[in-house]
Parts: sequence; C-alpha cells; structure tokens
Amino acid sequence: MFLSSVGFSIVIMCIWPYLQKVDPTADAYFLGWVIASFSVGQMVASPIFGLWSNHRPRKEPVIVSIVISVVANCLYAYVHIPASHNKYYMLIARGLAGFGAGNIAVVRSYIAGATSLQERTSSMANTSACQALGFILGPVFQTCFALIGEKGVTWETIKLQINMYTAPVLLGAFLGVLNILLILTILREHRVDDSGRQYKNINFEEASTEEVQVPQGNVDHLGVVTINVLFFTAMFVFAVFETNVTQLTMDMYAWTREQAVLYGGIMLAAFGVQAIIAFLGIKLLSEKIGERALLLGGLVVVWVGFFILLPWGNQFPKIQWEDLHNNSIPNTTFGEIIITLWRSPREDHGEEPTGCPAEQAWCLYTPMIHLAQFLTSVVLIGIGYASCHVTSYSLYSKILGPKPQGVYMGWLTASGSAARILGPVFISQVYTSWGPRWAFSLICGIVALAIILLGVVYKRLIAFSVRHGRIQE
Repeated sequence: MFLSSVGFSIVIMCIWPYLQKVDPTADAYFLGWVIASFSVGQMVASPIFGLWSNHRPRKEPVIVSIVISVVANCLYAYVHIPASHNKYYMLIARGLAGFGAGNIAVVRSYIAGATSLQERTSSMANTSACQALGFILGPVFQTCFALIGEKGVTWETIKLQINMYTAPVLLGAFLGVLNILLILTILREHRVDDSGRQYKNINFEEASTEEVQVPQGNVDHLGVVTINVLFFTAMFVFAVFETNVTQLTMDMYAWTREQAVLYGGIMLAAFGVQAIIAFLGIKLLSEKIGERALLLGGLVVVWVGFFILLPWGNQFPKIQWEDLHNNSIPNTTFGEIIITLWRSPREDHGEEPTGCPAEQAWCLYTPMIHLAQFLTSVVLIGIGYASCHVTSYSLYSKILGPKPQGVYMGWLTASGSAARILGPVFISQVYTSWGPRWAFSLICGIVALAIILLGVVYKRLIAFSVRHGRIQE
C-alpha cells in the first residue's frame, strides 16, 4: 500500500501542467477526464481482482496489477513522443494505471480475513497510515523533481525525456518492480475468524480433507449499501478537493505552473503528515467511542472544512488577460473591462500568464479565497477524510463477517473509484463555469445528506458476529 500510494501521489500534482505542455489543445474539461480515467480503470478492475482473490492465491492478482501499473507509468513518460493527440495517450496511460490500482480491494480483503474484530480497526488504520505516508513522500519527491525543471535532460538512445513531469512516473515504475519482489519473497496467506482463531484458507481451492466451518447467517445488505454510499461521498468530496488544488491556487494566487506544483506538493505532503496523526488518533478513539461515532464526526468535520472554503469578502483575484478575445467575457461592460485592466497590469510577454483566466466570467465578481482560509480548510478536510476512510473500511469488513470479502471489497473500492470519476468531472464543469462558491456550496449539501443518511441507519451498522449474537459488542 505504501509503495503503491507513492507511485500514485508522485504524479498527481503535475498532471495539469504536463498535459498543457504536451498538448496545448487540452483544457480543464479534458483534465477532468484524464484524472477520472484512473478511477474508471480502478472501478472496472476492483471487482475482477476481488473475485480472483476469492478463488486463487492473492499473490496472483496483486502481481498482475502491479505489472500493469509499471507499463502504464512507462507509457505516461512517453506521451510527448507522438506528433498529435498526445492528450489521448495520457488518458490511456492514466486509465491503465487505475486498472493496476484495483489491487486495493485484494489488500483490504486480506486484512479483513487476517484480523479479529478487536484488531480490525487498528490494522485498517495502520494500513491507511502506510498509504498516507506514501501520499506524503509522493509530493515530497515531486517537489524535489520540480528542481529539474520542465526541460530536464533527454536520453536520446531511447528518446526518453527526464524532467519534472516524467521523473516521478519513472520512480513509480521502479517502486512497482520493487513491490513485486517484496510480494514474492514476503507475503504469506493467513486467515482467522472474528475471534482470532486461525483456520484453513478458503480464498482458493486447496487439497485438504479438513472441513472449514464458516459461520452461517445473512449479511445486512442495508448496512452494506449504506457504507458504500458514505464511502462514495467521502471519496467524492476528497477527489473534488484533490483535483482542484492546482487549478484553484493558480487562479486565486496567480501562481505559475511550476509554483503550483511546488507549493501544492508541499501542502499535500503536510496533508499526509496530518492524516497519519489522525489515523493514530483514530486507533485510540475507536476503542472508546466506536467506528460509527468516528464516521459521523468525520463527515461533520469535512462539512465544516468546505463551508470555510466558500469565498467571502471584497478582495478579488488577479485577472489573466493574456488570452482575452473580443467576446470572451459575457455580461461585462466596456467600462468594467477598462477598470479591471487598470487594476491588473499585464505581465511581460515573455513570462507565463498568471491569474484567474478572464474566460472564466466568475473571476470578475467572485471574491478570492484567502490563503489562511484555504489552509484551514485543508486541515479540517484532512482530519475528516482520514476518519471517514478508516472507519468505512473497518465497519464494512465487520458487517460482512468472516466469509471471503474479495468481491465485496471490490465493490467498495469501485464505489470510491466512481466517486473519483465524478468528482474531477464535477469540479471541471461546475468550478470552471460557476466558480468556487457554487462548487463548494453543492459539496456542503452532498455531505449534509450523507450525515442525515448515517443518522437514519446508525443502529444498523454493527458487526456480523454481534448481529447474530456470537460476540458481545
């Protein structure tokens, strides 16, 4: 999980500037689809790998998925080679990378089957902490690679450009190979029941005369669907935030592409440190107040974070006029254009244009989001997301019970992937057309509905063994 998350997060901050560099015809709308393609691949692959892991050794789907990820990273490093349609090659590369990331369902299924109820939340938190640590180091590496610059160096023999955009994926490919070696040498199959008693593996056929005693009973499908919806919501709002960081900071603070990658990487690294601290706190709090309360609290904190992110005041962002055309600003008078031009002097023609693009009409009347306001929301959203992420997986595995959970975990991962598809598309449409006030107000509404849903089914979200009276809660 650690190496996989490093391989993912190491490129997320540079996708937008790299896309603009290799194909100037790409716009914010297409960026949404490039980012969403990763989740499309993961959504398709997760149930497949989950079903595979139910009937075969888990090493098989995990290794195959990592090989696919390595290939995808190599393709991403070469998207600048074709003479045209480069943005579509990037789309394919990110889709393949997402397909390889479908192994998360197998990993979570393994953890659910290898831990007792008492160990489950702690183990899920440890795994999430490793994942978060990967998300920390990924942006840190990206920040270091930003020092290489856009030009970098070229290995002429294999036509490979090594710059601030390709170096991260090449490191991701190397980590993938290292991951395969670790799985082949270290990973062993292990399974226990809800009380912690070890018994024969049932995730694949094995020659044995032993009869496996699997506790019988129906899964609470209402609880299963509810957790899927809540997990979808948590991943959706996080995908919106994650996708929007680069574009939002470039619009609000007039950062260049390189500055957005550098500062955004630093912020996401800090976000990951905070998440690890939150995961450690969740391990302790879950023993005292339980996962349901932590899930509810996490959603409330996320809502507060997005509410704070709403733009207020009378200070407006700098306007980018370099690409302005005659009819690009609807509902704006000539006088308003002159006043804004006077307040926003042009940059030198040799410099990269910065600021909020005038083609986005909302830039002219929407107040800017202050940096302190933005950083406060980052802290709150990070804490809330960490709580929702861990408790969703832990509650879900407990509700399902001791049977193999590969397919069910595949569906949960798929719901998160669907959120990562819709989140970037949502933000690329709503943010670009209507601005941050509408985008973040709608997010607040979505989170509020999720809080209401959790309150309605709160008492149903209990462990399989507790529900059937085998273990006391």
